Amino acid sequence: MSTPVTSLRPRRRAIFTAAALLLAAGFLSAPTTVQAATSGPCDIYAAGGTPCVAAHSTTRALYAAYGGALYQIRRSSDNTTRDIGVLSTGGVANAAAQDSFCANTTCLITIIYDQSGRGNHLTQAPPGGFSGPAAGGYDNLANATAAPTTLNGQKAYGVYVAAGTGYRNNNTNGIAKGDQPEGMYAIFDGTHYNGGCCFDYGNAETNSRDNGNGTMEAIYFGNIKVWGYGTGNGPWIMADLENGLYSGVNAGYNANDPTVNYRYTTAIVKGEANHWSIRGGNSQSGNLSTFYNGARPNVSGYNPMKKEGAIILGIGGDNSHGATGTFYEGVMTSGYPTDTTENAVQANIVAA
Repeated sequence: MSTPVTSLRPRRRAIFTAAALLLAAGFLSAPTTVQAATSGPCDIYAAGGTPCVAAHSTTRALYAAYGGALYQIRRSSDNTTRDIGVLSTGGVANAAAQDSFCANTTCLITIIYDQSGRGNHLTQAPPGGFSGPAAGGYDNLANATAAPTTLNGQKAYGVYVAAGTGYRNNNTNGIAKGDQPEGMYAIFDGTHYNGGCCFDYGNAETNSRDNGNGTMEAIYFGNIKVWGYGTGNGPWIMADLENGLYSGVNAGYNANDPTVNYRYTTAIVKGEANHWSIRGGNSQSGNLSTFYNGARPNVSGYNPMKKEGAIILGIGGDNSHGATGTFYEGVMTSGYPTDTTENAVQANIVAA
């Protein structure tokens, strides 16, 4: 299945040209009207040579030319489902459609659609290797109205992950495997977290089992200290690389990984051959900071990596589902994005 970036109609060419100009200029400052009007995060990644291979959001389109469904909901009154799209092409979610459909009943988010065109949709996570309570069944689905937010003055809803909630796709298209390079970002609620394992978004095992060191590469957000942690009381942005949450080359404490608890937090993890990085910032203002940029952990099994290419949200690779958090949007890329590309993406996020 082709991706949106392969069909370069005149409008799309204009989008890529605008994004490419921003990147060529080393776009590091506050967002401009031009960028906010002409490009989405995945247009910027494509212009930087690292296109999105998965793009998930319940709040907005992540391509300027995307006008399809963002997510699907199911109401409890009659088990009917409905897709929720955008108010306009490239725009914010149609929250009014959800509110009308869910009036006087409860709705759950059943599918988070992949906007990249590769079909990497997220659905209810299946049972995995986790041996904790309720390990044998499918994970819970998120309450569709539990995480209201506002983008560009318009109401939208995020994905509220309570303990036991999780989404997954074990049969993906184009997600990095082995030691292939990739990047990813996610926007989280920096005030909603816990010390459970593990609130992740990113690359995981395709059989929902723990397959050993280096079989994952996902963003973790929370304040668990079992494997690794940073300064303060957390939460911290770390990388779940399987059998360890890492914030640097060493396991355990890393002083350069700060507590990050902005109401809206941008979290980034990216990796390539024996090199990876953690970045983060405030989704409402300012630029990104780099918390780690260096070699893979100095523990056997992480160089080379053995990524398997599944996608998870709200859970660990073995379906450990004791964590809480809120997700608004996130993408995964093919290739290792430059800092300049990510800085332009951050500016786009801030503009929204």
